[in-house]
Amino acid sequence: MKLKVCGMKYQDNMQAVGRLQPDYMGFIFYDKSPRFFDTEIPKLTETITKTGVFVDADLDEVFQMIEKHDLKAIQLHGIESAEYCNTLKTSHIEIIKVFSIRNEFNFDVLQPYEGIVDYFLFDTKGELPGGNGYTFDWNVLKDYPSTTSYFLSGGIGFDEVEKLKEFQEDPASKYCYAIDVNSKFEIEPGLKNINELEKFKHDLQH
Repeated sequence: MKLKVCGMKYQDNMQAVGRLQPDYMGFIFYDKSPRFFDTEIPKLTETITKTGVFVDADLDEVFQMIEKHDLKAIQLHGIESAEYCNTLKTSHIEIIKVFSIRNEFNFDVLQPYEGIVDYFLFDTKGELPGGNGYTFDWNVLKDYPSTTSYFLSGGIGFDEVEKLKEFQEDPASKYCYAIDVNSKFEIEPGLKNINELEKFKHDLQH
């Protein structure tokens, strides 16, 4: 599985995380988030997919940020429609549509997005659109009806390493493309603990 580190905010910290070679790095362009990103992205290796995270943003703003930061993926955390997502396809970047889960989920809501978005992302339903710091019941994904690959997110930290390894053996993980981490690896919002991230990545792969 690939690894995405989301909620980056500080340039030196971005470069340090970049040296760990995650597959994706997320930058939150949502001004109500404590991880709101409003600076420049330092030069990162081409193997890291720079991902802009938006919540019901104006399309013009999204296109501006794609161009300004040379984003390679867009993660949509609001109630963006399939038509909205389809408009973004003109930028030829990866589109990740987020859906929040608590203890159950109606997978029918994914249908309009099939064939339009590149990935789904399943996060924990909470007060904030992301970064709530706790996991949902992954057993819900046993009923996943789609063949669209997805990101698994929501409060994933060290305590979930063994659970993640078990999940990888479960048929529910067949289309799990990546693990998305954020708040459980923070010293403060937007500032990631490099040592803990490095250990997590190592433990997950071994």
